[in-house]
Amino acid sequence: MKITVLTLFPEILRGFFENSIMKRAVERGLVSYELVDVRNHALDKHRKCDDEVYGGGPGMLMLTEPLGRALDAAGSRSKRTVYLTPGGRLFNQDYARDLAREPELVLICGRYEGIDQRVIDKYVDDEITIGDYVISSGEVAALVLTDAIYRLIDGVITGESLEDESFEGGLLEYPQYTRPAVYDTLRVPDVLSSGHHANIARWRLRKRVEKTLAYRPELLSGDVLTDEIRRLINMIISEGGSDEPD
Repeated sequence: MKITVLTLFPEILRGFFENSIMKRAVERGLVSYELVDVRNHALDKHRKCDDEVYGGGPGMLMLTEPLGRALDAAGSRSKRTVYLTPGGRLFNQDYARDLAREPELVLICGRYEGIDQRVIDKYVDDEITIGDYVISSGEVAALVLTDAIYRLIDGVITGESLEDESFEGGLLEYPQYTRPAVYDTLRVPDVLSSGHHANIARWRLRKRVEKTLAYRPELLSGDVLTDEIRRLINMIISEGGSDEPD
């Protein structure tokens, strides 16, 4: 996959692509990227990229011409183009899976009061928000989107690591432990050191259901509700949310 990001502040993004798992994915040819400085597509000597809003009101808006030229240079109209905006559709794991199937993505980082609606109408396929809140940096939103997407590309992370993650199968992830076995009087649950894989699997499933009930009960609906999960829900509720292993 190639990810092209249009921004007024490419340095905010550069470190992410040059470190950790993303760096390795780029080196292995699983991901490529381009950071496009929109200011380079402004034609005046000051590289102006914002102006006042028609109709009045506070704040500035990104100018159409520099952004439009940057989008044309990126070949946006033949690639799925995403604008990060608080007014967009809410991003979630299913949306990340959908975008991860694309061979190329173009991401537009908004600034100020956003971008001119005519640019949206002409170029944008998806308007996406990463949550029900407002931030000043479209770059931060683009990094959240990119991080959620690229790790789903085959070969970036092992498939086994993705299987029991939060939102897989509609449940949150179970708690995890490592050495030492006792930390400040707190012990690792005995079942995890028992070597009994079936019991460990049952314990982990129960913990996933418990956590989802406690934090995101709205996820427990539809295809998620297998007979086993229904049984666990009823058991947990009847026990008052007991943390004891199955």
